[in-house]
Amino acid sequence: MPVSSREEDTMNHQGAMAAEEGRRGVASLLTSSQLQEESIASNITELIGWTPLVEMKNIARKDGMEARLVGKMEAYQPLCSVKDRSALRMIEDAEERGLISPGVTTLIEPTSGNLGIGLVFIAVQKGYRFIAVMPAKYSLDKQMLLRFLGAELILTGGAPGPHKIQGTGAGFIPEVLDTSVIDEVVTVSTEEAMVMARRLAREEGLLVGISSGANAAACLKIAGRAENKGKMIVTMFPSGGERYMNSDLFADVREECSSMTF
Repeated sequence: MPVSSREEDTMNHQGAMAAEEGRRGVASLLTSSQLQEESIASNITELIGWTPLVEMKNIARKDGMEARLVGKMEAYQPLCSVKDRSALRMIEDAEERGLISPGVTTLIEPTSGNLGIGLVFIAVQKGYRFIAVMPAKYSLDKQMLLRFLGAELILTGGAPGPHKIQGTGAGFIPEVLDTSVIDEVVTVSTEEAMVMARRLAREEGLLVGISSGANAAACLKIAGRAENKGKMIVTMFPSGGERYMNSDLFADVREECSSMTF
């Protein structure tokens, strides 16, 4: 059945409105016809999502890659990590199922830092009491940030292990992980992750964390394969680098700056 131009315009407008309603993040504020000139989020959770993509042209050129290398900058989330996404959905899902209520439920999370940080800023905005449990050996800056945001903090002991890529060394496969959708596992060493994170900073101007370095290193290995010539290889940069200033990622510059005199 033919569609008139007016009907087509109406359908396009309705489709655009539906897309706007499903959006989150800064992009929704910039494009929403409902907000018109007042591009203001009603609360901090509306800024979660729609993070930008950036191409790593310098590294691709220097390493002779014929594929395009692209990273998704999750440091553009409100609290600077991809965990803001999962934190919001965890709380929303529990609320939708009637499991938790603001002012009644206390939220408790064992965390290496970023998920706890993502949960606490949403929790305080919604009116929940929040308790974070984390290893005492984890970075002091994350402990301080959790407390600053209003979390109650409980530290645990134990001997630290050799794993230095924070957030990826859980040592177990969670029930929610569907391994059938994984085509391949690319192995990246801690040293490779550190080197790549520093390269991203010094060659691309991208201040990202250790796991971002690991993802970029894996991305580079995939991009170097002959069958991927001319293709776009996209990876995720889960968090910003400032959150790891007390880690081994910054060890060389920390020592250098500490020894400087005037």
